[in-house]
Amino acid sequence: MADHPPREPRTTRTPRARRTPQDAPAAEAPADAAATGGPDAEDPIAAITVDDVRAAHKLLSGVSRATPLEGSRYLSGLVGSPVHLKCENLQRTGSFKIRGAYVRISGLSPQEREAGVVAASAGNHAQGVALAASLLGVRSTVYMPVGAPLPKVAATREYGAEVRLHGQVVDETLAAAQEYARETGAVFIHPFDHPDIIAGQGTLGLEILEQCPEVRSIVLGIGGGGLAAGVALAVKTLRPDVKVIGVQAAGAACYPPSLEAGHPVAIESLTTMADGIKVGRPGDVPFRIVHELVDEVRTVTEDELSSALLLCLERAKQVVEPAGASPVAALLSHPETFEGPVVAVLSGGNVDPLLMQRVLRHGMAAAGRYLSLRLRLTDRPGALATLLGVLSEADANVLDVGHVRLDPRLGLTEVEVEIQVEAKGPEHCAEVSAALRAAGYYVIA
Repeated sequence: MADHPPREPRTTRTPRARRTPQDAPAAEAPADAAATGGPDAEDPIAAITVDDVRAAHKLLSGVSRATPLEGSRYLSGLVGSPVHLKCENLQRTGSFKIRGAYVRISGLSPQEREAGVVAASAGNHAQGVALAASLLGVRSTVYMPVGAPLPKVAATREYGAEVRLHGQVVDETLAAAQEYARETGAVFIHPFDHPDIIAGQGTLGLEILEQCPEVRSIVLGIGGGGLAAGVALAVKTLRPDVKVIGVQAAGAACYPPSLEAGHPVAIESLTTMADGIKVGRPGDVPFRIVHELVDEVRTVTEDELSSALLLCLERAKQVVEPAGASPVAALLSHPETFEGPVVAVLSGGNVDPLLMQRVLRHGMAAAGRYLSLRLRLTDRPGALATLLGVLSEADANVLDVGHVRLDPRLGLTEVEVEIQVEAKGPEHCAEVSAALRAAGYYVIA
């Protein structure tokens, strides 16, 4: 095999020296802060401290789980240093969202609790708010898109929320929830753009430092930025030497242009299976912290997400949603660029079974476990049996066979066969294709 220089990881900027929260000066508010009325008017790094995260950690005692840290031999071998998986997919409600939601709702005044809370979410935040509100005796209403996966809708209801289906996309759902808040006085619980949410999510960073004091890099997915901001704030205060690396889906990466511009920028196109990090604009509060404290933000492709999800299931025995697998996707794509020991945060495991089925097939194809071929045969008795014999000799298991006879491109005695086989990896795929060509078959694709 020819030597190739290693590909550069997809990153928004090269790593640079970081200031700790104590060293950071008060930053100017972005130009749109006044217009949005967001909490970004004061420096969020000064407004949220590690003491807030510690207080949130104490508050969450007995509410959230201290999720396990599991070693991965396979990823450790790739990286050349220990890699641990922080299994927030085993958290209550199946993701880290219960942490921030509980801290946020517990901080409401008696009058605000009486008015109830409202949220908008396609899944994880919905369940976190529903459970947190129920535990605190607060009435909750959650707006979800009409096409939200039925298991997530059912789980949100079971946690005690009144679920209202509205809109085809999350933006429409969000607008409906905010209108409900204005009409009823219910408190809108934002999924990431609030100091209490960030403090709650930051408790995960404290747990990582307790469970793996030797950690050198923490890799986690970024959507709006609440988790990354909270973890970076806690970790960089206590261990400024630890790198915090964020990962976004390439088809929904709002942070690269925002970091380049120096303020949150909305992107129009959002195309990814990773709905947990499918956010069109960073939050004002978390953006400032991410900009100041997160070392890198990388992007991963849909193929890389699929392969990572498959690896989590096969090698780590962890059911993880695509967003939760994004750190593993980054490790798989450029393992040589991470300083270990590494902790990769599996942020959630709430994946719809139908999506899981499609993603696993996609991941197996990306990993060279499926091979789809089109061949032209002479349309005569026994031709297909002969072809299957060649595939059997190549140790390829046939999954599906289809025939095309009515195509003007075919000769009078020709038939086109589309065949899908199960393979053992990219090298085996190449061996199967070579065996077919050696047997005289014309392989179209």
